[in-house]
Amino acid sequence: MLLPTRGGQWDCHRVGLGAQPIETPEGWLIIYHGVRTTTAGSIYRVGLALLDLEDPRRIRRRSSEWVFGPVENYELVGDIPHVTFPTGAILNKDTNELRLYYGAADVTVALAIADMSELMDYVMSCPEPE
Repeated sequence: MLLPTRGGQWDCHRVGLGAQPIETPEGWLIIYHGVRTTTAGSIYRVGLALLDLEDPRRIRRRSSEWVFGPVENYELVGDIPHVTFPTGAILNKDTNELRLYYGAADVTVALAIADMSELMDYVMSCPEPE
């Protein structure tokens, strides 16, 4: 399931899934990439959405802002510059730590780590789609 693009937003030109959906009590957490094309080229950033557990076609929440994007040199310079592209995730339920593996500039594989409680607090604070 791909989320629709949103005109004028950071993910207005293309969206796509990367990491597998993660089941949470609040719903399926989706970590996706969004693309905005500028005169300088495309920028791939990472966003979050929460789908309903019973009906995953229903989007419960969606981040209006990207949660991370290309900043470091290895994300900015490479075969495809300005890319952070989520590819896989591991949730350690004992430590509540989410490890997100992502491609950087289509040359490097990188790792981002987040506290799942903080991530879910953020997602639940995001607006419900209209």
